[in-house]
Parts: sequence; C-alpha cells; structure tokens
Amino acid sequence: MTRPRILLADDHRIVAEGLKGILAGEFELAGVVEDGQKMVDAARTLHPDAIVADITMPLLNGIEALETLRKQGMEIPVIFLTMHREVEYASLALEAGAAGYVLKHAAPEELVQAVRVALSGGIYVSPSLAGDLFQATKARSGEKGESAVALTARQRDILRLLADGRSAKEIAKTLEISSRTVEFHKYKMMESLGLKNSAELIQFAIKRGIV
Repeated sequence: MTRPRILLADDHRIVAEGLKGILAGEFELAGVVEDGQKMVDAARTLHPDAIVADITMPLLNGIEALETLRKQGMEIPVIFLTMHREVEYASLALEAGAAGYVLKHAAPEELVQAVRVALSGGIYVSPSLAGDLFQATKARSGEKGESAVALTARQRDILRLLADGRSAKEIAKTLEISSRTVEFHKYKMMESLGLKNSAELIQFAIKRGIV
C-alpha cells in the first residue's frame, strides 16, 4: 500500500530532522524546505498529500504560504506545527484554510493524529488550545448565546445542504468552492455555536428554522 507523502517546511533543521522520525512510521517524506516560498514551489512540483509547516519562516511565513497555495488552486492540506499558542494565530491559520494547528510541545502522537485527520478531510486543533479558541470566538460574538449567533450567507447555504444530506464534496461542487472550505465553515459554525458534530449542527438548523 502506498503511504501518504508529507512535505516538511521548517527553517530549523534540527526540528525538521526530529519530525522525520515522528512521521516515518506511517508516512513517506516527500521533501524538506526551509522557507515559505520554497514550500509553495515544492508543493507545485512534488505534489505531496499533506504539508506540515511552521508559521515563522523566512520570505513567506507559513500562513502567507498557505494563502498563496490556495490562490494558485492547490488544495493540499496544511498542518501547522508551531510554538505560537496565541488564539489569534490559530484563528488566522484556520481562516486561511489550515487543516490542522498543533503546538510544538504536544506529544508526537498528536501530530500524527492531526495528519491523519487532515488527510481524511477534517480539521484538527490541539486540545490544549481548542478551548481558548472557542472562548475567543464566543467573546467575539458578544457571548449572546446560540440564538443570537449570526451565520454568514455562505454558512447558511452550507448548512441547508448539510441538512439535505449532501456530503462536503457535493456541497463544494454545488457552491463552486473547495471541500476544504466547506469543512472550514462547518468547523467555524460548530465552534461558534458550541456544537460537537454535524448531527448537532443540523438539529440546530432545524430548530432555528434555517432549513
């Protein structure tokens, strides 16, 4: 069986070497780059299945590199492994389309799990940060509770199609967006509403008359 190919992007060689050992048991190494521009170039030429990247890198930082990938139409899942535990960084990464946000002090198994989740089309956030991220989102919404949470027009469209039984890929095709964008909006809606899964999200939509 062919193993998923992972591109590493980190300007610290010692860290990159350590990551090789962590991922080697389950994934194949596609390459190692040391700055954001090389990450973009390598993604275009090597076609990895996923990218594990730092945020702080020369030329382009990780988030800028991810935004460049998306602008160029590349939907490769990107998992950030970073020292930045500030919620603002995590929010920016997820809004840019990141498939994962893992803190560098986390156990090695957590990074492997994040890559698995990303490869399956999901989004992974370190549990130690997820609570703070939810609280920040709740604060931004004014802590008004679920009845007052304002969903965007795009989120309502996605929610209606979810309630209609459509998959992320089907929704993406219907709305002419990427499946990764669909997953991001699902994650943000669940995060904002304090819901745990798609079933609870659909129940909320029905209860609130959105569908």
